[in-house]
Amino acid sequence: MRPIPGVGAVVLREHDGRSEVLLVRRARAPLAGTWSLPGGAIELGETVAEACVREVCEETGLEVAVVEPIETFDIILRDAGGAVQYHYLIVDMLCAAQGGELRAGEDASEAVWASTEGVLERGEFALTERACTVIRRAMQRSVGLG
Repeated sequence: MRPIPGVGAVVLREHDGRSEVLLVRRARAPLAGTWSLPGGAIELGETVAEACVREVCEETGLEVAVVEPIETFDIILRDAGGAVQYHYLIVDMLCAAQGGELRAGEDASEAVWASTEGVLERGEFALTERACTVIRRAMQRSVGLG
């Protein structure tokens, strides 16, 4: 048993005068039914950036370019007795959308562009505080990237 290395993608855009972030609803355990940033496990031989691009495409149908890492952290989920059920080491990456057509794909039951104001100020989509913090950091870094 070892931690599973994974990636998360913070894909931001400006659309109709509002800031939006790409979100997916998880279709599989763990966290099935919850909203999160797109991402998943890194495959053997893949770089973090390659895994990020692949996961976003698989889950949302969108093509992205990785800009830079935002944060690295652990997600450790335990059962009622305290035994570790899942341990992920996640690298969240700031990404820019490059093309494709938005649709839910592998491991996602839905994919949407969500208002960052709704997500961060009104709690829409019920993201974790960590996900909201990562989105805020990505927004700060994306200023001036075009």
